[in-house]
Amino acid sequence: MLLAVDVGNTDIVYGVYHQGEWVYIWRIPVRIDKSFPYFVSDLRLNFLEAGLSMGRVDRVVYSSVVPSLNQVLVPLLRTVFYTEPVIAGPGVSAGLKIAIDFPYQIGSDLVANAVAAYDRYKANCIIVDFGTALTFTAVGEDGTLLGVAIVPGLQTAVKSLFANTAQLPEVPLVMPASVIGKNTVHSIQAGVLIGYEELVRGMVRRIRAGFEGCCVTLATGGLSSVIDTLEDEFAETDLFLTLDGLRIIGDFERKAAGRPHTGASPG
Repeated sequence: MLLAVDVGNTDIVYGVYHQGEWVYIWRIPVRIDKSFPYFVSDLRLNFLEAGLSMGRVDRVVYSSVVPSLNQVLVPLLRTVFYTEPVIAGPGVSAGLKIAIDFPYQIGSDLVANAVAAYDRYKANCIIVDFGTALTFTAVGEDGTLLGVAIVPGLQTAVKSLFANTAQLPEVPLVMPASVIGKNTVHSIQAGVLIGYEELVRGMVRRIRAGFEGCCVTLATGGLSSVIDTLEDEFAETDLFLTLDGLRIIGDFERKAAGRPHTGASPG
């Protein structure tokens, strides 16, 4: 079994992959104030609830955009699963080329998204990730990550508005019936959600214009279903795209090493 760990700005997502499918996925909030015992307890509890043996995990792939957690989680994964985690990033990207100015500044989650999208389509791709940040990653048909555009995510935008104004409330992310709100809540929903709909359509259109030939657009991220009017923009919406990218990176590294990962304790 393979365990993929995706440490984002808001949540840590764990995925267990076995016999061609993700058999168990769970997420916990990012807590930089927590230490080794907290994360070990969560791992053990979730494996127990899923009826899975931790001893059957023989590969671990890790991605993180929260550097302060790496010193806790990487040694933890190494210790608990008796194997060296594959650390995804620009230098560990399943052969995907990274054509940006400072490759080690790009988030390993975006690299994983690009790897998964290109592996699936082998074509020009745009990956729109609706997370803490809203990102647009462009991949060329030759397997090159060409660049990224980043704006605040939907929840980030709403929280920023709430935190920096005296009279505006925090509102749920629900598409309004009209572009013009009749009350404060609907007004914020209209401005943010319909505004972001136009932002996404405009960004996708302009990125597509830079490609020759066909271009496949995919959506991922926990908030990818919020703006349901964007469905026509995407060939597919895949909540597991980042995890799939990590899985592909893990498989690539195993083949590159010329031998299977071993060392997991029986259990």
